[in-house]
Amino acid sequence: MSKIYESAEAALEGLTFDGMTVMSGGFGLCGIPENLIVALRDSGVKELTAISNNAGVDDFGLGLLLQTRQIKKMVSSYVGENATFEKQFLGGELELEFNPQGTLAERIRAGGAGIPGFYTKTGVGTLIAEGKEEKTFDGETYILETGLKADLSLVKAWKGDSQGNLIYRKTARNFNPMMATAGKITVAEVEELVEVGELDPDNIHTPGIYVQRIVKGNFEKRIEQRTIREKGAAS
Repeated sequence: MSKIYESAEAALEGLTFDGMTVMSGGFGLCGIPENLIVALRDSGVKELTAISNNAGVDDFGLGLLLQTRQIKKMVSSYVGENATFEKQFLGGELELEFNPQGTLAERIRAGGAGIPGFYTKTGVGTLIAEGKEEKTFDGETYILETGLKADLSLVKAWKGDSQGNLIYRKTARNFNPMMATAGKITVAEVEELVEVGELDPDNIHTPGIYVQRIVKGNFEKRIEQRTIREKGAAS
């Protein structure tokens, strides 16, 4: 069966259900699966647990799902840039499982590797450690963190082929490769879709075995914060 779908909506057909856990790649607005996020919103699915570094901005990225109150819980490491997130969290409408960024990355990687838990020093003695098992190694205290998995992973890549092999571009790689391994089903959107054999095997970041569906998207690639120098200003 072909892994290629004609649209983001078609790529999600039959995969969504209320109460599901979804991973969404990206860092800020860099490397987010923007077409698939819109399709997820339009599917009407609700009570989502969303695992992502952050929640986009108010009117773009996962912020679109917050606007429609389709997300029940966020598992993330950064909650800035989004007034809707702040309002819903402070109002008790949105659950938050906060993670140090490196811990979040390792939890996702561990989930994709079949590792149920690991110990880390990050967060020891802070609110992050509350309720978590502690263990001593070589005289140092560590806390137990669990691996993360999802019913559906949505990732964005630069290039992909018809078998789902993916190449990411520069910092847009971010959380996408590890999330691709941690979803029961992974759907990828790409800027360029090529035939098998056109990608250099040594440069493939995500093997196609991890990807069940793929779609070519059109991207806005919005910049989260644009800082420019005034004309004529000294360098």
